[in-house]
Amino acid sequence: MRAITNTTGKPRKSLLNLLKSMINGLVPRSVLRKLFVRSRIDILIEIMAHNFTQEHLFNNPKYHETNRLTRFEHRAFSQGGEDGIIEEILKRIGTNSNFVVEFGAGTGLQNCSAYLLNKGWNGLWIETDQTMFDRIRRVYSQLIDNGVLSVDREFVTAETIETIFEAQKVPDEFDMLSIDIDGNDYWVWKAINRFRPRMVVIEYNAVFSPSTQWVQKYNPSHLWDGTSASGASLKSLELLGSTKGYRLVGCNFGGVNAFFVREDLIEDKFCEPFTAENHYEPARHFLYGLNRQTTGFREHLNI
Repeated sequence: MRAITNTTGKPRKSLLNLLKSMINGLVPRSVLRKLFVRSRIDILIEIMAHNFTQEHLFNNPKYHETNRLTRFEHRAFSQGGEDGIIEEILKRIGTNSNFVVEFGAGTGLQNCSAYLLNKGWNGLWIETDQTMFDRIRRVYSQLIDNGVLSVDREFVTAETIETIFEAQKVPDEFDMLSIDIDGNDYWVWKAINRFRPRMVVIEYNAVFSPSTQWVQKYNPSHLWDGTSASGASLKSLELLGSTKGYRLVGCNFGGVNAFFVREDLIEDKFCEPFTAENHYEPARHFLYGLNRQTTGFREHLNI
């Protein structure tokens, strides 16, 4: 039981300390009871996620196609297997500048591009939240000081995005763009015309079926309110990408991010057809209920 014991099978020190504190009257029994309940829930979530994933990957012929990107999922710093998918796409299309841009970068310890920076890439992160921005600057201070990573605290809108890119000297043709701003993602991508990344990772709203077109109304001051009435459906993003010269090549298994590749790089390297109906994955957010250990890397990043 991983939530209660360590790898040797012995009780965790934190649990032993809590037991000692309880004996000494320092921790109420109700607190300890909640600890054990939480541990059991974590274990059940992990078992359910494992069984669900195994059933779908092995029994559904859709996932047997060798070109389908879900086969290559791997979580290093990403939330839901995006690291492995990104790595596989780059193997197929190659790289040009080893430069990545991500807006909505969070703390920098769990996003779609931290893994690339840890492998020697350069990049620009844009994050509007002051607390998250400050943490990025602390954790990645060496990369920032060496000019490898630029960090900009901006509120991204369709009107400002290309101006930000120009001010930050982003290459016209860089390798990867990651968009995760919980709302205006569609509209901001639509506004990027001068810059032509080879690959785009963008969040989609899996509430809507693969054939449904839906985009939230543009509001430059939009902040996510925690509901599902935000972003855009996968079909709407597929159609937008097509007008911009990009093809939908896959989604992560958890139904969060979609992957687009510039059409001049596609050749016969990806699973066709490049449609929402073919690549849609429903929302399986419960797969991300597992404990994550990426925070431990803040003292050990290869930077």
